[in-house]
Amino acid sequence: MFGEFKVPEAVYAGSGALQVLPDVSSALGKRALIVTDKVMERLGYVKRMRRMLDDVGVQSEVFAEVNTEPTDVHVEAGVRALSQHRCDLLIAIGGGSAIDAAKGISVMAVHEGYIGDYMGGRRTFDQVPHPLIAIPTTAGTGSEVTSVTVITNTKDDIKMMIRQPALLPKVAIVDPQLTVSSPPHVTASSGVDALCHAIEAFISRRSHPLTDALATDAAKKILNYLERAYDDGKDLEAREGMAIAALEAGMAFTNSSVCLVHGMSRPIGAVFHVPHGFANAMLLPTVLEFRLDDYAPRLALLGRAVNSELSGSSDGEAAAWVVSRVKSLAKRLQIPNLKTWGIERGDFERALDKMANDALASGSPANHPIVPSHEEIVHLYLKAYDATWDEV
Repeated sequence: MFGEFKVPEAVYAGSGALQVLPDVSSALGKRALIVTDKVMERLGYVKRMRRMLDDVGVQSEVFAEVNTEPTDVHVEAGVRALSQHRCDLLIAIGGGSAIDAAKGISVMAVHEGYIGDYMGGRRTFDQVPHPLIAIPTTAGTGSEVTSVTVITNTKDDIKMMIRQPALLPKVAIVDPQLTVSSPPHVTASSGVDALCHAIEAFISRRSHPLTDALATDAAKKILNYLERAYDDGKDLEAREGMAIAALEAGMAFTNSSVCLVHGMSRPIGAVFHVPHGFANAMLLPTVLEFRLDDYAPRLALLGRAVNSELSGSSDGEAAAWVVSRVKSLAKRLQIPNLKTWGIERGDFERALDKMANDALASGSPANHPIVPSHEEIVHLYLKAYDATWDEV
């Protein structure tokens, strides 16, 4: 129950935190490549940032080619843009996709080969990457404080989870005002994604006391604020609560680990192009029920920590409450299942063997309290396909 704990060199969090961007940027570089997407440009965030940078003499260029899920193609194009514009600093603004893409660009700009060569520790990022400032506009992935990037291998339809210290951003700026523009469906999926991070960090075989504390507080905040943020995107108290919760959950899981949900969700994203947050949200209720009796004491600790009314309950009752609360939240937020998302059952069944193999190969299921077999993962995929969120 002890472990290493790493976070960015500086984390600025709270309403109005974006105001530190000029000073932070000018201390790290002279020419910045802003990695983002078209939505951030349309909302005016990129233009605002460029003005802020210009005021302190930091020139900037924009790479806005990232879409819903970052790929090896995005990374390679971003490295070319970084070189072409002679940038010495990266600034990522957007959801986890923009931040993950920027992480890949920052390391591959100073390393040889293909980014997939560095998956699973086969090769090490041993050169100092370009400094990265990560600015999330959703409350979900926590990528701004993690040493993980998830990049799709477009040739093999595999989501590559790459975890190395060099991927940790230099600075994180978490300003909840930037999340107000997040629409309800994104607020919902990213919020359940953050809850998944908190729960998996807590039940992980690699958890330790510091990650437990962060995961617990994150789960409390999410259960208090997510529905409010979903109902009213301009509720700044709820937005701030969710932004801090996602930050805490990110710190927790990058220093503990994710588990079975993430292992199973990445193949769904790679094969069927389901955004990461939605894939996790679709799987979480079903996976939590997997052999629940065998790890109920651990999940019960989390349940009692977030709900004082469970103080006198049995382990089974407290663990069942967590599952029930997750299901009721998914139903309240209108999280779809895989069938209602539009995936044809025949296509899904044909992909099961590959997805189960890819899930196990990712390494994340090995951190789950109960390590599943290939056959059990296939069964869970089938159960999640048309799962409903009725309470247990």
